[in-house]
Amino acid sequence: MPKVSVVFYCDKKGKAPFLEWFDKLPEKAKDKCLVRLERLGELGHELKRPEADYLKDDIYELRFKHQSVNYRALYYFHGRQLVVLSHGFTKQRAKVPEKEISTAVERMKIFETSPLQHTFKE
Repeated sequence: MPKVSVVFYCDKKGKAPFLEWFDKLPEKAKDKCLVRLERLGELGHELKRPEADYLKDDIYELRFKHQSVNYRALYYFHGRQLVVLSHGFTKQRAKVPEKEISTAVERMKIFETSPLQHTFKE
């Protein structure tokens, strides 16, 4: 499987929710997240548990843990070669909250209407 490109969803204001969340993480958690992002870029759809998992409605979770805190980043695929990171959060319960999945689904729909407009550019 060829490498996929990983991009960040961008809202109307030009902000990337994932990056805003990532910037607030402890340094060691950031390092673990970066390793997962690298693996996602290398493996794409082939990345499986414990690193990633399919949730529902075309939404996937990237999974990592630091000091007994479970972190999740939700993403979706745009075609076969593009991964879009919606946002991240700290998981507090056994299941990913429906609210988080709904947010990712909503962002996926918005992204699909105008991918260039909703891809974060530094």
